[in-house]
Amino acid sequence: MRVGFAQFNPIFGKKDQNVAKALSLIENADAELMVLPELFDTGYVFQSKEETLKLASPIPESNTVKELKRFSADKKMAVIAGIAEREGDKAYNSAITVLPNGSLYKYRKYHLFYKEKIHFESGKLPIEIVPYKDARIGMMICFDWIFPEMCRLLALKGANIICHPSNLVLPYCQKAMVTRCLENRVFSITCNRTGTEKRAGEEFKFTGMSRIVTPEGNVLCDGSRVKEQVEVVDINLKMADNKNVTAYNHVIEDRRTDLYSL
Repeated sequence: MRVGFAQFNPIFGKKDQNVAKALSLIENADAELMVLPELFDTGYVFQSKEETLKLASPIPESNTVKELKRFSADKKMAVIAGIAEREGDKAYNSAITVLPNGSLYKYRKYHLFYKEKIHFESGKLPIEIVPYKDARIGMMICFDWIFPEMCRLLALKGANIICHPSNLVLPYCQKAMVTRCLENRVFSITCNRTGTEKRAGEEFKFTGMSRIVTPEGNVLCDGSRVKEQVEVVDINLKMADNKNVTAYNHVIEDRRTDLYSL
């Protein structure tokens, strides 16, 4: 399967402009599946819950979702993207997978980072694995990476590729995803944003360096720290079906679940 990412620098609050920018970047990508950053249409540094609710939109009614669905159907390409979702008086940091047949799947971020805890509600939706061609897609968002249980849960539910929209500012994740892939024998696509946002007296510098990693921990491609960039690679998803480290060691079956409870 041909998969990739498109990292770029969204402009805060310019939703239509950001969507148009992202779709222009992947317009000619020779890919079956593409991942966009976290909150790719709104930007990241919200100043209040009220501002978050104003910019967030319901799923699937939002113009962003409608544009992604139109694009996916036209290009026969699955698109995974992070967006701000509104449901009534609550906002969620969400990710969606849009498939060419019009199917839509949603995940709400479980592990909120820093002041996201003020602006968003924590996700509680059950994990869904998205079937698409040979892929079994698991979604997580940015700071979810630091909790090894998240990738393990996705792997236990059958994911062979983890799609990871991100707005990373800490310097650890890109290297840690090698371990996450190794310990679960899955592929991952981390799509991070670039640029700097300075609002509400705070400045966030995003680290770029989007990355695609194999179940054996090999990095297939890296993004720049600062430049917008589109990368597409071929992966063999059958690699993720082999959970053996050696002929005698299986990363799922060898777990000592009898010892893990507190």
